Amino acid sequence: MMDENDLRVGSVVIDCDDFPRMMTFWQGALGYVPRDPPDGGWVVLRDPKGRGPNVSLNLSSEGHLEPYRLHLDLYTAHQERDVERLVALGATRQPAPPGHESGDFVVMADPDGNLFCVIQK
Repeated sequence: MMDENDLRVGSVVIDCDDFPRMMTFWQGALGYVPRDPPDGGWVVLRDPKGRGPNVSLNLSSEGHLEPYRLHLDLYTAHQERDVERLVALGATRQPAPPGHESGDFVVMADPDGNLFCVIQK
């Protein structure tokens, strides 16, 4: 029996339209590796150092979904360097929400348009 303190995030699942491109992007962005070989548009990417939760990619037949209500926050000590690296991998910068233009984060979108933030920590 699981006690209430055993609950943790095991994986964040991202539904995507372009599975190969998204897998390449998130592997390059996070340095994660497949837990098992991709299978029919599904893969679990894991942190090889065991520090972070898994990021799973699922090929969706639903097309692009709007609006998204969940996004990832990626923490870094080198925000601008990592933002440029993510752009080179296929991410795009997005406008900050109104009133948050001078925050400690940069809003970005992955190749499928899923939003995420790169936060200076």
